[in-house]
Amino acid sequence: MTKTILIAGLGLIGGSLALAIRKQHSDYHILGYNRGEASRNIALERGMVDDASDDFKSLAVQADVIILCVPIQKSIDMIKDLASFELKPNVLVTDAGSTKGAIIAAAEHHLADKDINFIGSHPMAGSHKSGAVAADVNLFENAYFIMTPCRLTKPDAVPRLTDLLTASGARFVQIDAAEHDLVTSQISHFPHVLASSLMLQAGDYALEHPFTKNFAAGGFRDMTRIAESEPGMWTSILMTNPKPILERIEEFKERLDRVSDLLKTGDQDAIWHFFEHGRQTRKAMEIHKRAGVDSFFDIFISIPDKEDSILSVLEVLRGISLVNIRINEENRADTYGVLQITFKNQEDLDEAVKRLSQETDYIISFD
Repeated sequence: MTKTILIAGLGLIGGSLALAIRKQHSDYHILGYNRGEASRNIALERGMVDDASDDFKSLAVQADVIILCVPIQKSIDMIKDLASFELKPNVLVTDAGSTKGAIIAAAEHHLADKDINFIGSHPMAGSHKSGAVAADVNLFENAYFIMTPCRLTKPDAVPRLTDLLTASGARFVQIDAAEHDLVTSQISHFPHVLASSLMLQAGDYALEHPFTKNFAAGGFRDMTRIAESEPGMWTSILMTNPKPILERIEEFKERLDRVSDLLKTGDQDAIWHFFEHGRQTRKAMEIHKRAGVDSFFDIFISIPDKEDSILSVLEVLRGISLVNIRINEENRADTYGVLQITFKNQEDLDEAVKRLSQETDYIISFD
């Protein structure tokens, strides 16, 4: 049966979800809400949506499913608006926010007496790109798609949402909203605070030590990459999940104090164990995996620091879809660098390794 789906917010997440729905449910009528005309036009031109408008109410009343893909505070405002609309019976409403407690609380407060089937969601995927132009049908492949049921969640919510988004390739999991916010405070929210703090510290330090800017590469670059994230989104995240983030900050201060004490006492063995414990803990976690399966499909190629070396590699890989490419260890003293290339799936990676092994003598490794 043909259904009408409303994607509210045609950015990277909303656009990618629309493409995934379109892939499996070509007969569904997909509507797109976005305040900006440019994203609406892109979504229409790429066939993400059938119709688009900046009139949220006129679209919402038509929908069987409403997915809110806007900043957290905007999602809360939209939930308030939905309470006053004449929506279809048993309309399924979800969101894509990075914190869940505030959104669930808003839904349970404003929608309690409505015939609305609400479930919180958080697709844990992203990109350094943004907007409808960056939408990718494979964005959620092997990523966790977290669902946080609440008092307004009816028994059919999970199967309805799972069926709608099966083509995304995501791995669906259910978790309590409060537990979600605790976990993400540690592995997502606090790291963004730390990354920005490191950048601000380095920026101030560079005022007296200018070579700080020149030598910042390798580990520093990897640790601070997320400091380039959009500040409005992260302000909203921190303001809607303050208590767990504050707890993570205080606990981290204590860890830094312990390392400081080890340095002051010159306890070399303890410092060694500190680094070894960190190394082993990282190896035991699924850092190199997404949703518990290999999905950051990276290869590392040792290449000479010569003109056209990178171009020669890319020529060999012509026709294979690349997610990302970068040079590691830019500030090196030797003659070889490491080219890191990320692929969308294992098949592309295997084909790349095969070609490079046959057509070059570069050393290829995996993290």
